[in-house]
Amino acid sequence: GGGGGNSFSFGMGGGGGFGGGDNMDVGTNEKATMQNLNDRLASYLDKVRSLEKANGELELKIRQFLENKTSPTARDYSAFEATIADLQGKIQNATCDNGGIYLSIDNAKLAADDFRTKYENELAMRQSVEADIAGLKRLLDELTLARSDLEMQIEGLREELIFLKKNHEEELAAMRNQMSGQINVEVDAKPQVDLASIMAEIREQYESVAAKNQRELQSWFQSKSEELNKEVAVSTEVLQSSKSEISEIRRTLQGLQIELQSQLSMKASLEGTLADTETRYSMQLQGLQRQVTSLEEQLVHLRGDMEHQSQEYNMLLDIKARLEMEIAEYKRLMDGEGR
Repeated sequence: GGGGGNSFSFGMGGGGGFGGGDNMDVGTNEKATMQNLNDRLASYLDKVRSLEKANGELELKIRQFLENKTSPTARDYSAFEATIADLQGKIQNATCDNGGIYLSIDNAKLAADDFRTKYENELAMRQSVEADIAGLKRLLDELTLARSDLEMQIEGLREELIFLKKNHEEELAAMRNQMSGQINVEVDAKPQVDLASIMAEIREQYESVAAKNQRELQSWFQSKSEELNKEVAVSTEVLQSSKSEISEIRRTLQGLQIELQSQLSMKASLEGTLADTETRYSMQLQGLQRQVTSLEEQLVHLRGDMEHQSQEYNMLLDIKARLEMEIAEYKRLMDGEGR
């Protein structure tokens, strides 16, 4: 106690020249000063304890953060890793599916090109067959006209033959009448040559010539008719064969058109599936991108919190150092007062 009074009397400087009342005031002031210092010390100790507690919590947070930062396995990322692995697997499957779809589209395009080529070849063959059929129809029409012309010629020859027979009969009748009149007139005349035998020979000659002409005409007509019938039969057979080929080509063409439409429909369906797949996985990639952006934002926010906590920690360390200096100064004063 006396040491403290000496220290304060030293601190007051020139206090010895005052009277007794002044000494009492000085003692009261020293007590007040000591009480003030005790209060300040208590408040400082409370503040130091609270700061040490806050410092311990901050150190714990910093330690946990550093442990999490140095050992990533300490933080549970298993949920994100499972999601990322699942999405990566889906992306790989989608890539394989897209490759298969692209391959199917290429195959469909090749098949469509092949069917288009076949269709063009069949169409060219059909046009060629139709042109041949048109030529055969024209030939058939010409043959029909020739047959009609030949039938008309035969009919004309028949009429001419009938006319010749009639003229021949009329000539024979006229000659008979003439010969019979001459015989009646020249009954008493000198016997002449047998005209009946001559007329019979002439008639026989005419009949043989007419029969020969008729046989030749019938033979010629028969041969021409047979030739026309053969040509008509061949033309009819070719026409039927061409019709059968056209029917077969039409069936083949219809089958190719149906198959082409099927391939085009399958191509459109595959393209739609590809577009849906690309849209779906694009949305999934966007979701992953949003997750990555959110994690980056969290990381930036965490870094900001770390910097802020580091600043607060440095400020607290500064306050702690100043408090320690004040405590040391107070201890030094207390030790000096004790002495």
